[in-house]
Amino acid sequence: MPANIEIKAALRNRAAALACAARLAGSGPEIVHHEDIFFRCEDARLKLRIFHSDDETSSHGELIRYQRENRAEVRCSHYSIAHTSDPCIMLDILTKTLGVVGTVRKTRTLYLVGQTRIHIDQVEGLGDFLELEVVLRKDQSEEDGKQIANTLLAEFNIAEQDLIADAYVDLLAARPS
Repeated sequence: MPANIEIKAALRNRAAALACAARLAGSGPEIVHHEDIFFRCEDARLKLRIFHSDDETSSHGELIRYQRENRAEVRCSHYSIAHTSDPCIMLDILTKTLGVVGTVRKTRTLYLVGQTRIHIDQVEGLGDFLELEVVLRKDQSEEDGKQIANTLLAEFNIAEQDLIADAYVDLLAARPS
């Protein structure tokens, strides 16, 4: 099963993060609008990611199952992804079968730096965040990936108190009504 080394942090200065990401990447970014619908799942997270075009139509999606610990530190995530050209039908099936536990809407500014995906996210109802995903190669250890992630965190000048343990869906669920 593929694995990423991941970290998430609240952003205090979005403009500074965008400038840092642009400097590190040298090209980009790609702007992605998507909605993640989470379903009941016993020992992992299961979400359908629906990508939206600028005219708000859904064009394609991904069903993603992942396992990772909720810790405010660099951590490993094991995942599986299935692509779909008909996310609306998949959403209907999964909703009726498993039930929805939450939805996250975001605009992601995506940069690539080597094997790392840098996400600068604007999450509806939560604010701005930085996520790093170091995509591990088959011959690479978790420690190698953690070293890459920690080096990038230092480049972004992320403070330890800004690290986030929980998924966006958990943060949204914890907000007062």
